[in-house]
Amino acid sequence: MLKQHRIVLAIAGAVFLAIVVLEMAAPANVVAAYGFVLPILLVATVRSRKLMLATVLACIVATYIGLMQPTKPGRFQSSVINRSVVAGVLLVVAYIGMTWEERKTREAAARAALARETENLLKANTQLVDAKDQLNRSERLAAVGQLVASVAHEIGTPLHSIAWHVQALAEEPGVTPEMKKRVTVIDEQLTRVVRIIQDLLSSTRQRQPEPAWLPVEQVIRPAVVLMEPAFHAKEITVTVDIPDALPLIWADAEKMHQVLVNVFANALAATPPQGTVSVSVEYRASSSEEFDRGRLVADAMSPLVIAIKVMDTGCGMPEADMQKAFEPFFTTKAVGKGTGLGLFLSRETVLAHGGGLLLESETGRGTTVTVTLPGLKNEPTHVAEKT
Repeated sequence: MLKQHRIVLAIAGAVFLAIVVLEMAAPANVVAAYGFVLPILLVATVRSRKLMLATVLACIVATYIGLMQPTKPGRFQSSVINRSVVAGVLLVVAYIGMTWEERKTREAAARAALARETENLLKANTQLVDAKDQLNRSERLAAVGQLVASVAHEIGTPLHSIAWHVQALAEEPGVTPEMKKRVTVIDEQLTRVVRIIQDLLSSTRQRQPEPAWLPVEQVIRPAVVLMEPAFHAKEITVTVDIPDALPLIWADAEKMHQVLVNVFANALAATPPQGTVSVSVEYRASSSEEFDRGRLVADAMSPLVIAIKVMDTGCGMPEADMQKAFEPFFTTKAVGKGTGLGLFLSRETVLAHGGGLLLESETGRGTTVTVTLPGLKNEPTHVAEKT
């Protein structure tokens, strides 16, 4: 805009000088003085009162310069009258031009203010809609909490009875080692269910994680063992790659077991027979955001994170579903097949550990779920391995 104003002022100055030269060449022709209207109108577009005042004064002075030239007897008085008329015209044009431009400035300012207010209203409306959605989610979660607490109270006693019978079954004569292994898994999962029910009965909120520094194998392997029969029954190949000498992972074994079982269950549902589900673990340097998030909850955290990736060759998810995947009660499963709380609760659990949960998916290409948790370099173990 500044460059444009300079160009306008340069043109106005050139026109002004041309008219002054013409006035000096033909002082008797007062018509040329009306040409000063053009530089005045040009300067009006700059919308500066000071520049306009200076321009008008210069044009009036230049208008009366013609009186300095010799004239025929009796013509001086008429020249004064004519040039005074020109000066009056210039003053009127300057006033109208400046008033018009100032009105345009006020209108532009009013439009800009209206646009800002409209934008603010749109933002406020968006925030209101988001707040309403959050309130609806909270109300639904509260209702679900009450329902779950009621159901948990009703099924607690039968579960204790089942657990007692499972323990009695393990003590029966003739039980093979393979049967004992299966019974142990059942007993562990029943104990876990009872613990979850106790948490639900104590509060409608989930129990906060109680993480500690654990070997990665201890966190992942129980969930894999639990889900292997289901994968084999559907003829899905499961591969697990857990490198040796990994750093320790900051995790509540029971809470992360729930997260991994939920992730495996989603992979099982999405992957067709003859498909594959691969579990891999790696560690890397943490980003500044990951480090800051982890050190808020982890004790003596190293500047690195453990990444657990679960990749399947299933149907994948479209972009629209990806954006809603972590919303409570959103599910693509059939009615009765899912609650829509799995990924939502899983991410909340991982975030409570100081970690993160990332979902990557493409329709027809499968899904990758990456769980990152704080890591701790296990120096004594590495020294022992080197020796």
